[in-house]
Amino acid sequence: MTESKKCCCEKHTARSEEQKKRLLNRLKRIEGQVRGLESMIENDTYCNDILIQSAAVNAALNSFNKELLNAHIHTCVARDIRAGKDEVIDELSATIQKLMR
Repeated sequence: MTESKKCCCEKHTARSEEQKKRLLNRLKRIEGQVRGLESMIENDTYCNDILIQSAAVNAALNSFNKELLNAHIHTCVARDIRAGKDEVIDELSATIQKLMR
């Protein structure tokens, strides 16, 4: 990996090109929604309208998280449990706790 592409994570997940494309498209839509929020603030849009858009962004992120969590459970978690790495259960539990905040 190049210096600019290094990740703080030591674990990696191989994803199909289709899954990568789907997840990246979701993130790009969310990014557009966030830019819309910025524009609404800059244009002094009515508070309620901004709050509704913010809730839509939150729902989109939750949907993204659900899709990624589902894939994680069916691939990474299942693989690690089969390999006897039961610590993945604690990791999953901690992740779910963070998602539910």
